[in-house]
Amino acid sequence: MAFRDKFRGIFLTKDTPHRIALAFALGVFMGISPLLGLHYIGGFFFAWIFRLNKLVTFIGVSVNNPWTIVPISSFCVWVGKKLIGIKQVLPEVDWKSVTLTNIMSKFTDIDNFIYLINKLMPLLASFFVGSFVICTFAAIASYFIIQTLVIRYRKTQDGA
Repeated sequence: MAFRDKFRGIFLTKDTPHRIALAFALGVFMGISPLLGLHYIGGFFFAWIFRLNKLVTFIGVSVNNPWTIVPISSFCVWVGKKLIGIKQVLPEVDWKSVTLTNIMSKFTDIDNFIYLINKLMPLLASFFVGSFVICTFAAIASYFIIQTLVIRYRKTQDGA
């Protein structure tokens, strides 16, 4: 089933426009949140907690997918960088020393791992700050957009 067909299914959900929009907005929030790897699990969990439609939340989470994750995440890092005031988020890389053995040593030795995390801290901080700002704005905007679309769709169906 194509994403477009799943998206169209939102309008057929037997719920109020407010609750449909809320479920979708929750999904968008979780989908763009910096909690990588927990988007769908978190969306399902919060939809269950708030008794919202899990399918609609799932569709909202799917806004951030393999085709959109790089541009969305890059935009989040850029926004976070601007908000925090960081000039450079990525450390300088000595590409000649990048080998599989060298990379693996960064994860097996705790001192190297802590060093790596410290070097990546500007990137991680920018990503977290930017993601929370973007996911909040995107969720609010998507709530009003979906609510309006559901109301319009139902009016056209009632008039048809």
